[in-house]
Amino acid sequence: MNEQQQKAVLTVCLMAAFADGSKHERERAEVKNIAETLAGQTAINISALVQDVLLKRTSLPAVVAALDTAESRQLAFEMAVCVCDADGAQSPAEQAFLESLRSALGLDAGQANTFSAQAEAIANVPVTPAVAVTAASTMTREEMDKAILNASILNGAIELLPESLATMAIIPLQMKLVYRIGKSYGYELDRGHIKDFLATAGVGLTSQYLEQAGRKLFGGLLRGVGGGLLGGLGKQAVSSGMSFASTYALGHVARHYYSGGRTLSTQMLRDAFNDMLGEAKNLQARYLPEMQAQARTLDTGRLLNLVQQA
Repeated sequence: MNEQQQKAVLTVCLMAAFADGSKHERERAEVKNIAETLAGQTAINISALVQDVLLKRTSLPAVVAALDTAESRQLAFEMAVCVCDADGAQSPAEQAFLESLRSALGLDAGQANTFSAQAEAIANVPVTPAVAVTAASTMTREEMDKAILNASILNGAIELLPESLATMAIIPLQMKLVYRIGKSYGYELDRGHIKDFLATAGVGLTSQYLEQAGRKLFGGLLRGVGGGLLGGLGKQAVSSGMSFASTYALGHVARHYYSGGRTLSTQMLRDAFNDMLGEAKNLQARYLPEMQAQARTLDTGRLLNLVQQA
């Protein structure tokens, strides 16, 4: 994709991120922070794009005009859907935005609705496992270490996949890992609690998807489910490995938090996550071969089953 197309796709994603006016300010702030994180990946002034979207200095028709190929239009829509679904079911405001976007892009309504349904199904998989976890299944320290590492490698492998829908699977898999850890220490967690835990640690749901997808977009790694944009395992080196690191850090911080009776303050929790994230980034290269091998075996057509069975 050329720079103008990349800029247009990212602008559409930012519009989607801010389409729901009721979104928590904490999450909105995280989206702004992602702009700074992604700035080094491209010559595009992403901070200016954020301001243009927030101050409504750009319009959907103007942005869409730069998407002059069927593949770029499809990808823009798919990424926007995933941004809206990253934190759960679409709100009425997000649904209205996506319908306006679909119409402006000239996409088939049936195909668009099918993709949207797939994304929502993945985003809303219950955090409880398919097979009930009982008190007798409490994990030992070694078992928990292995579970955290396996989940990190799996999410790192998913990050290497080029399809826009693949990145959607990372967040619910992280939530299910936190559920397992909390359960092991006697806490019966619901989806709302886990979302709050992730947000407190500094892992915004919408912003995390936006960062991961943005890195792929600027690295030429993304392609739409129905399109054929440049992507694939041949360009894995461009991937940042952030999904491995964030999952690893979340798992170990969750263990510390729930084993200690949930006594960490908000600042302590965030500091612990940032410290562990640095350690996890250093481990990423060590486990990259395992991520690459696992990525080659993943069937993107069965992402929903993968998340449900985790």
